[in-house]
Order: sequence, then structure tokens, then C-alpha cells
Amino acid sequence: MKIQLKQVMLLFLLILFTTGMAHAAPTTSVYVAKIAQDQTTILDDITVGYQWMEANLPVLGDGETRYYHQGPVFDGDKWDPEEMTNFKDRGAVKGTDVKDLCDLVGGAESGDDIMIRANDGYHVVYPYANVYTPQPRQGPIGICWYNGADSGAGERQGTGYVPDYYMGMRVVFFADNSTNDEGLHVYGNYDMHETLPDSAQHFYDLLPSTSGLSIKWVDEIRVYQGGFTGDRGSLASSLIEKPVPEAATIPPTETPLPLIVVLGGVCIGVLIALRRT
Repeated sequence: MKIQLKQVMLLFLLILFTTGMAHAAPTTSVYVAKIAQDQTTILDDITVGYQWMEANLPVLGDGETRYYHQGPVFDGDKWDPEEMTNFKDRGAVKGTDVKDLCDLVGGAESGDDIMIRANDGYHVVYPYANVYTPQPRQGPIGICWYNGADSGAGERQGTGYVPDYYMGMRVVFFADNSTNDEGLHVYGNYDMHETLPDSAQHFYDLLPSTSGLSIKWVDEIRVYQGGFTGDRGSLASSLIEKPVPEAATIPPTETPLPLIVVLGGVCIGVLIALRRT
């Protein structure tokens, strides 16, 4: 009886943590919306899948050339102008320019902001110029749906189209190689310093890191007329209404983290007590 109870509790723990992470998964389509200056009214919107994007919009990347971001530099100049260390290989990706996706809902103009959101609520916000007229050292901001070759080191991406490319759809900056002595396409920390406003730069603690701009599992792109005035530091809820389950007994796909922690703690406590009996 004691062994069976332990097995049940372990299974319960596994279900809890799996359910809590259910929303963190590859995406295969993106919802694009243009939002009025009141930050609420949706002026136009569309949802497109990666197959449609590849067939109907210009493609960034060739599936052979690798693109890199850069992590924090812990020794020496934190901006690393020479691009010497801690590159984050994003693979040999192909994707769609965020600019072309924005144009599907009427485009953007100077003074507008563009938000790119992941399915867990994490988001980044860029001004018009960085999306529509990027400097070559930054390059177009791409939503990537294909990876022709996995990372040489570090975080694995998966290969092929999403969802086999399981870090997709992912933001990658298609920087040129003009600032890298090895001829690599790196969007480095100093590139960020030179191309992005302070409000759009990413830091790991106090250290700059463009790796944090390369968000995975993108599911929404929003054009905010007149700029985004919301809280850039909080998670962004989805604009898409979630379908109501057909049966009331179907559990939700997302479990609040505090509930997971509390219930997980209870289960662990029970298991410890069982071990002592």
C-alpha cells in the first residue's frame, strides 16, 4: 500500500509540472494585429502559418548560413566591441521579416512601436526604425520557422521546419558580417549598443546580452500606433481569445505557477513522511 501511494504521488507531481509547462511549445503560426493609440482597439488583424509565409513573403536566410547572438561578457569590456566571446549559435535559419508581417495589417510608420510576443507572455518592443530601416550591422528582425543545421554548441534548436525546429518560431537578427573579424553574422552586444535605443536593449543583470532578444515560440506581433505605453517589464497577455473546451471536465492547459509550487510542496512533504514511516 505504501509503495502504491508513493507511485501515485510521484505521478501526480509529474502531471502538475507537465501541465504548468504545456504552454511552452513550438509555434507554427503568428497572429498579427494593428492596435490604435488607445492601446486596445484592434484596427486590423490576421493569422498566418509558416507555410503561407514561406510561399507568399520574401524569405530571410538560406538554410546554410549561420546567425549568432551574443551572451553576457563577464571579463573585460562588457560591450565587447571586437566580438570575441560567448556567441550564441542560432543555427542556419530561414524566416520572415517582421516588417513584411506588419505590412499585412497596414504597416507601421515613424512613432509606432512593434511588439513581438512569445506564447509564455514574454515580449520585446522595438521602435519603427529598427524594424523598417535597420542598420546592416543589426539586419532585419526575422521570425524563423526553419533551421537547416543545429547549433554547433550550447542550446540545441532542432532542425527542419517547426515544430521539428523546436525552438521556433524564434526571433533572429539577420546581421551582416561587417563587424566581425571572422566573417560571422553576429548581432553582438556592441551592435545592440549602436543600433537599439536604451528602452529596447536587453541586460542579464547589469551585463548587455543580445541573446535575450532572440525570443523563442513567437505567437503574436503587434503594431502599436503612436507607440506602446504599457508595462514593458510585465508579461503580455494574448490578444487571441482562447477556445472554450467542449467538455467542462477538460483541465486548463495552463496551471498558475503558485498553485504548482504549493501543490508540489505538499506532495514532496507527503513523500518525505512516507520515507520516514
